[in-house]
Amino acid sequence: MQSRLDYQTASPDTMKALLALEQKVRASGLEHSLVELVKTRASQINGCAFCIHMHTRDARAVGESEDRLHLLAAWRESPLYTSRERAALAWTESLTRIADTGAPDADFAQAHDAFTDDELARLTLLIGTINIWNRFAIGFRAIHPVD
Repeated sequence: MQSRLDYQTASPDTMKALLALEQKVRASGLEHSLVELVKTRASQINGCAFCIHMHTRDARAVGESEDRLHLLAAWRESPLYTSRERAALAWTESLTRIADTGAPDADFAQAHDAFTDDELARLTLLIGTINIWNRFAIGFRAIHPVD
């Protein structure tokens, strides 16, 4: 695979705007482990190797277990995730696949029960932001590091 465009160099102002969103996500107050699970799950759905590579490493760095990372694609079938994480992951899947799901009321209700209104808005920003990153990385064929 070959990268199509070095988007960070090609459009620094665009990257500045996206990095500002990322800073807002990082300062959201949501649990770091939850943030990394959401970023990884959205990236799995979108098929973004660059972001999956990055966010599984980041998750491990904050103490996430290998089992939880390996089972993330099948989180509904595993007892390893809390009810709050399940609500966030369901909302992540709904919004990442919004053209197919329409963001169902049941997923919203589950998320609304697990998060305050402010947290739910911050979670939604997180989901939107990782989806933007995925589109840059996939669209321009960003290549993840190879050890």
